[in-house]
Amino acid sequence: MGATTEPPRASERTGVLLDPRRWMGRVFSGGWVDAPMALEVVEPATGDVLGLAGAADATTVAAATAVAARAQRAWAETPLVERVAVIRRAAGLLERHRPEIEGWVVRETGATPARATQEITASVGQLDQAAALVAHPLGLVLPSLTPGRSSTARRVPVGVVGVICPWSIPLVLAMRSIAPALALGNAVVLKADPNTPVSGGVIVARLLEEAGLPDGVLHAFAGGADAGQALAEDPHVRMISFTGSTATGREVGQAAGRTLKRTVLELGGNSAFVVLDDADVDVAASAGAWASFLHQGQICLAASRHLVHESITEAYLDALVARARRLAVGNPATEDVALGPIINQRQVDRVQRIVDESIAQGAAALAGGKPDGPFFPPTVLADVIPGMPAFAEEICGPVAPVVPFSDDDEAVALANATEYGLSAAVQSGSPDRAARVADRLKAGMVHVNDQTVNEEPPAPFGGFGASSNGARFGGVASLDLWTEWQWRTARDRARAFPF
Repeated sequence: MGATTEPPRASERTGVLLDPRRWMGRVFSGGWVDAPMALEVVEPATGDVLGLAGAADATTVAAATAVAARAQRAWAETPLVERVAVIRRAAGLLERHRPEIEGWVVRETGATPARATQEITASVGQLDQAAALVAHPLGLVLPSLTPGRSSTARRVPVGVVGVICPWSIPLVLAMRSIAPALALGNAVVLKADPNTPVSGGVIVARLLEEAGLPDGVLHAFAGGADAGQALAEDPHVRMISFTGSTATGREVGQAAGRTLKRTVLELGGNSAFVVLDDADVDVAASAGAWASFLHQGQICLAASRHLVHESITEAYLDALVARARRLAVGNPATEDVALGPIINQRQVDRVQRIVDESIAQGAAALAGGKPDGPFFPPTVLADVIPGMPAFAEEICGPVAPVVPFSDDDEAVALANATEYGLSAAVQSGSPDRAARVADRLKAGMVHVNDQTVNEEPPAPFGGFGASSNGARFGGVASLDLWTEWQWRTARDRARAFPF
C-alpha cells in the first residue's frame, strides 16, 4: 500500500484530476459507475451548465452502504500508519492540483479566487489534522478491581459514517468529517448537495481515489432530500454527520434517531457582532464588513446582527456603508470582485424577502437592498429591532443589520436573544471589558477584537442551542466524534464460577 509500490495514478499520467470522462454522469461507489440520474452542474454567476454529475436514489444509497459495511472491516484492520499515509497523499494531491480545483470552486460555488484558495488551504489543514491523530493515545490501561484480570479501554471505529454536506463551503465541510473518519478506520458514504456536486463530492472522491484509498471505503454522490433520508435511515450506517440548516437538521436527527444512530449536527447561526462604545469604529466596521459580506454572507458563521453602542451607531453606520459601497460585485471567474453570485434564485428570493419584510417593519436600507440577477450587493440595514426578520432569522446573504444598545447588559441580552448559538465577536478598546462581555455570550465560539468567521483545524468547532446538538469537530475532539470506547478485560486462563 506504500506509495513506492503503487502504479501511476490517472492524474499522474494526464496531469488532470477532474477529467470529466471519468465522473460525468457517474457516482463513486466501488469505482466510478453509471448513476441512475444526473444533475446539471450550474455556474450561478451565468447560469451556464458546466457538466452533468451523477446523482443517487435510495437504491444507490442502499447498495453503497452495504459495500461500505464490508469494506470498513478490512480498512479498520489496516495499520494506522497506512491509513494515515492515504490521508497525507490526499493532502499532497490537493496542493498539486490547487489551480484546477480552485477553478471549479470559483465557477460552481460563486466564490472569489481568494475565498476558493482559502477553502483549499483549510481543506489541506483538515487532512493534516486528521493525519496528526496518529500522535494521540487510542487506548487506556485501567486499574482492575478483580485480581488476575487486566482491564483496558480502547477506541474503535464507529463503522459506516454517512456525511451530508451543504453548498456553502462544500470542500472543507466534507473534508472535516471525511478525513478524520477515514484516518480512524471508518468507511464513509458522502452525499454532496445538488448545488455543488463537484466541489462537495467529485473532488473529494478523486483525491482519495488517487491517494490509494481501497475500493468501497468511500462512496460519493450528489443527491436530494430523498437520498439524504435514505442515508439517515439505512441500517448499515451507524453515524450521520450533517451540516446544514437547523430545520433540515431536525429532520435528519429525527430520521437517524429511529435507528439509534450517533448524530453530529452542525446547523445554522445568527451570530452577534458586538461593538462597545470604546471600540475603534473604523477597525470594527472593517471586521464587521468582512464577517457579513465574505462569500456573499453565505457562511453559517457570518455576522448576522451588528450590535453597536448607541453613542457610536451613526459613526459605525457611516463607516460600514462606505465599505459596502466600495465592494465590487460580479462574476468572480471573469472579474476582479469582492462578492460573487448567490448560489441560486431560491436563495436570492429568500434574502430579498428578509430585507423587504424588515424594511416594511421600519428598518432602513442605507446600502444595497436589491439584487441584480444572481448578484446581491452588500446591504446595510439601520433601525433594526428584535422581532424583525433581519434580527431573528439566519439570512445567509450579504446583509448587515445594525441594532443599537445602551449598555453592556443590553448588548448581552440582545446577543443572546436567539435560539442559535454558533459564533460571536466583541470589539472593544478594553480587552478586560470585552472578555467580561464575551464570558456572558451563549455561543460555542467567541472572538475578542476579531470577527465571527473563524475556523482552525485544531480548535473544537461547534455551537450551542439550535446551532448544534453538542458535538464538536476538530483536534482532539475528533477522537470522541469518530470512535467509540470498548472495554476489554483478559485473564491468562479461564476460571470456573460459582454456578
